[in-house]
Amino acid sequence: MSREAAHYKQVRHRDSGTWLVEFTSRVLVVCPGCGGRALVIPLPGVAAPMYFSELLFQPRRLACAGCGAVADWSADERGGGLVGAVPGGTEDPFFRRPLWLQVRCAGRVLWAYNEGHVDAVAAYVGAKLRERLASPTMAMFARMPAWMKAAEHRDEVLAGLTALRALAQLSTPGDRSDAAHERGDRPRHHGSRYFRGGPY
Repeated sequence: MSREAAHYKQVRHRDSGTWLVEFTSRVLVVCPGCGGRALVIPLPGVAAPMYFSELLFQPRRLACAGCGAVADWSADERGGGLVGAVPGGTEDPFFRRPLWLQVRCAGRVLWAYNEGHVDAVAAYVGAKLRERLASPTMAMFARMPAWMKAAEHRDEVLAGLTALRALAQLSTPGDRSDAAHERGDRPRHHGSRYFRGGPY
């Protein structure tokens, strides 16, 4: 186990009910133009949401510093409301681009949206004692795959998370992980809607 992976190990983790959507305000993706690292962020000028759940409806921009590619996303409309994006899987929820942060791990693919997401998962996986302090209904850790939580995979998953942390610092097409490609594994749309009273 690397020194970086060992750093993630801790005795106790307290899950306060963190949602996966909390990490969608900044998503590292594979650029559709050059294959390097691009960034998906809220559209400039849009006010910060009051609730994390609003991040699924907030207009987004994909921008690549390498080739200059730019694209905008806005939620579809249905019945007077906005249809939200759905987080999860190895594609970003908005543009459906492959995530930049993907590596092969324990015979599967380990992925994350950004460095903060990596650190949050590492803190959970590395803990020997895990406490749940909130309802598991929408909590990210309660929904994590069993193989990531298994004690026998702990060292391998922590090493994979360390590899993701290193990938986050790289940006050229040649730096792209061989795991970072389209799989079409986004979750089925659950039809969430947001009825505007605000800026979107």
